[in-house]
Amino acid sequence: MAAPKPTKSAASKPSGKAKAGDPPAEKVIAENRKARHEYEIIDTLECGIALVGSEVKSLRAGRMSLDEAYGRVDATEVWLIGCDIPEYEKANQLNHQPKRPRKLLLHRREIKKFASLAYEKGLTLVPLKMYFKNGRVKVLMGIGRGRKLHDKREKLKAAGARREIETALRGRGRGGR
Repeated sequence: MAAPKPTKSAASKPSGKAKAGDPPAEKVIAENRKARHEYEIIDTLECGIALVGSEVKSLRAGRMSLDEAYGRVDATEVWLIGCDIPEYEKANQLNHQPKRPRKLLLHRREIKKFASLAYEKGLTLVPLKMYFKNGRVKVLMGIGRGRKLHDKREKLKAAGARREIETALRGRGRGGR
């Protein structure tokens, strides 16, 4: 008679939950790639955003644009202006306005810090990316100084030179040349 096969215990199964030491999983909804090209980002801050149900459904479908969005500080509140979240088709009468201003959720001390930096000459609040973190929608806001055309050219030139150096070093390591 053959011995019974050992079964997997519940402890050996991988669970769907993350361990205590793991960083929380983030699902990126949209990223503002132009922002890092157009602005020199000085500081970033993760903040929540006040949304209605149909907006969250539309975000889960991955439909949104941060291209023309920016942040505005009004006394004790910070607003995300120009963020386009299209209407959710199945919401009917309970739908939202696609480009309405949305309130960002920050602590008072964070608002004061951002407000003081935003009032400096030439600094702008720019959304860098929007993502789901632990089931909640978060926005990574950055404070940036607008770049001039010559600054953008210098940045592209430096990136190209760095890329050429890396490819040359990789080619050397393989025993070529």
